[in-house]
Amino acid sequence: MKLADLKVAHHFVSLPNLRLHYVERGEGPVVVLLHGFPETWWSWRHQIEALANAGFRVIAPDLRGFGESGTNGPYHLDTITADVGALIESLGVDRRVKIIGHDWGGATAWHLAAHRPEFVERLAVLNCPHPALLRSSILGNLRQLRRSWYMFFFQLPWLPELALTQNDGGEIVRMLRGVSVDRTNFSEDDVRPFRDAVARPGVASAMLGWYRAAIRGGLRKQKPYPLITAQTMLVWGMSDPALGFDDVVPGTEAHAPHLRLERIPNAGHFVQSERPEAVNPLLIDFLSRPL
Repeated sequence: MKLADLKVAHHFVSLPNLRLHYVERGEGPVVVLLHGFPETWWSWRHQIEALANAGFRVIAPDLRGFGESGTNGPYHLDTITADVGALIESLGVDRRVKIIGHDWGGATAWHLAAHRPEFVERLAVLNCPHPALLRSSILGNLRQLRRSWYMFFFQLPWLPELALTQNDGGEIVRMLRGVSVDRTNFSEDDVRPFRDAVARPGVASAMLGWYRAAIRGGLRKQKPYPLITAQTMLVWGMSDPALGFDDVVPGTEAHAPHLRLERIPNAGHFVQSERPEAVNPLLIDFLSRPL
């Protein structure tokens, strides 16, 4: 898919300490899509039209440090969730909206639903464990620790930035394709916007800032996560090599008791891009059901 093929309206909004870019399409109940690393709003290229056609007003921002949004920190989850809350308030709608997140956007979504439930009418997360489960798994599970080696590489100065930006963002493409089973939806047209985004001044360091803030914060004692009261769906590509289902998913219902779990076989980490024909009906069904 080419960037020009997806008809969206582009907007910028001035939030506290951040100029944030987002795209919008459709009318109806608001759905906010939160992308992960190393992507932008374009992560949702296969969902935006489908959700808009299903009767939703779709809002997909470039999160702090990514794409066309500002690159100033800090990058810890409290700040990012405050950004999302401020974005929702700027839309002039009911504060309680539908939230969908993947990867770091999923972590943001979990954090928002737990700590700022007034913004979340219902929650869908794709291939991102609850932050408390991820932390305990990395600290106490050797298998997941090995899978998460890149988080520690990202703590180094300047070398990760070089890796992300050299060869026209070739490492970004390797990441996207390397954790996918079917690479059909990661053509050059599909990945070109991500290559262009990481080349923007300051973006590579800002993207990595999320990992650096997480590791430094993770070394401190964490406060317990409040229980998530919203209806929640967790969608998981079962061939994700970065996050092992058996290591990070069991126990999610203790944090989100109203949990629906959907497994997508033969799909990797970027499940919404790799298997939109399976993911989109699940999202539309979940978001459309009455409370």
